[in-house]
This record gives sequence, structure tokens and C-alpha cells, in this order.
Amino acid sequence: MKLYTSKTCAYCKQVKEELDKNNLVYKEILIEDNESEWINVFELTGYPTVPTACHKESYFVPGRDFRSAPNLVEVLQRHQKSPFAESTRILEKIKSLTYNLHMAFGRTDQLLRQIESKLNTDNKDEKI
Repeated sequence: MKLYTSKTCAYCKQVKEELDKNNLVYKEILIEDNESEWINVFELTGYPTVPTACHKESYFVPGRDFRSAPNLVEVLQRHQKSPFAESTRILEKIKSLTYNLHMAFGRTDQLLRQIESKLNTDNKDEKI
């Protein structure tokens, strides 16, 4: 496993300590010393965030894929290379993303309608 870190990242230190505590072997890649490789990882994931782990050809980004150092350990320990074709995995991720966006916009629309209704009610009360 590769672990992309920064020299000044306190969270990277926590993650390394947690990985060490759980006997998970990793190769630390300092982004300051490996700028070209880090740019490739950033362009692939879309997130310029460390610590980012690469395990079994999958990338794990903080916030997106794990929420704490212990959570990263859990994710890595149960991660397996997918038996599905890459095209199938991509299609399923796009479907999930589309659904999540649809739900988020639906909730946003509902909230905006509630705000609009409240504003209209408040305006009617002021006119009276």
C-alpha cells in the first residue's frame, strides 16, 4: 500500500500511527518530494487531500472514503479487489451518483419552497 502524505500534515501522522498500531504495511510517499506522482493521483481522484492511500489499485481519500484514522484501518482491512468488470463498477457508481444528486436537489427544492412559503406568509402578515 502507498500512503501519500505531507511533511506538515498532523492528520497524516495520526493515520500513520494507526496503521502502525494495526500492523498495516505501507510505503510513505511524501508529496513534496514526489510532486509529479502526486499530481497524477490528484488528477485521478479529483481531491488534493492527504493522507490518501492506494491499496489494491483503489484510492482512499479522507472525507470521501474514510472519516478517521481508525475508520481508514477498517476500510482497508475489509477492502477486496472487485470481481466486477471496471465498466460495470463505473456504471454503478454513476447510477449512485445520479441518484444522490437527484435526492439532494429534491431536498433543496423542498427547503426552498418552505422558505418561500414562510416569506410569503411573513409578507402577508406585515401588510395587515
